[in-house]
Amino acid sequence: MPELPEIEVTRRGILPHIKENTVSGVKIYNPKLRLPISREIIGNLKGQKINSITRVSRYLLFNTNAGTLILHLGMTGHLLIRSKLLTPRKHDHLDMVFKDKIILRFNDVRKFGIILWTVKDPLNHKLLKNIGPDPLTENFSGKYLFQESRSRKVSIKQFIMDNKNVAGVGNIYANESLFICGIHPLTPAGNLSKKNCGKLVTAIKKVLSKAIRNGIKKTDFYPDREWPGYFSQKLKVYQQEGKKCSVCSHTIMRIAIGQRSTFYCKNCQKKPGK
Repeated sequence: MPELPEIEVTRRGILPHIKENTVSGVKIYNPKLRLPISREIIGNLKGQKINSITRVSRYLLFNTNAGTLILHLGMTGHLLIRSKLLTPRKHDHLDMVFKDKIILRFNDVRKFGIILWTVKDPLNHKLLKNIGPDPLTENFSGKYLFQESRSRKVSIKQFIMDNKNVAGVGNIYANESLFICGIHPLTPAGNLSKKNCGKLVTAIKKVLSKAIRNGIKKTDFYPDREWPGYFSQKLKVYQQEGKKCSVCSHTIMRIAIGQRSTFYCKNCQKKPGK
């Protein structure tokens, strides 16, 4: 599943082509996504100028004067910029056609994406209203993490991956951030000190920001160039099971937490109480 950095790189990549551009038409090829695409979107978007594209967690918001298109890439979705209208392929679901002939195409193999329209404040939409602060903003701070985690027995890894606590810290970046801090992923969230909460917030911001910078360097959204939705990264622990830790040379371990693969160094990240 594309995680926050991939979504942010996508947002920045399509923004120069789409912002201040006017939609001349919408073509729906396959409405069957996690939530069916409503054909009303065709009339709602036609003639509208895209004022901005913002991000809430892993959702992209295409903001117009008439309302907002809310888009989630699901597990395999990605957006492509085209210079002309091409015959849709098997997993192409929707085209947004603009007056300057640029086309924004949504492709999703597994069909878990979401495309919907709202005329109300999108932040009050049921999909978005309970999402916690964005990890890249000042609202996500050590003080906030410490206050919200008090008396919580759930593991710190599960806590920071819960969108209600903080938006969009996926599995890859939770693993990497906890490693940088030397915090064992099974540590109960409520056991973290103020100091460790501050360290973890700093690490999360650093890891996500670095991934976004690397993604921007490696990715382009020029018309008609393929964008698979992912970019390669150098990771210290995620999917490094059995390899040597880059810090201490001990073996990277893998366990399951909340049915998600979790990777850590047993030497650098001590178990709770040890």
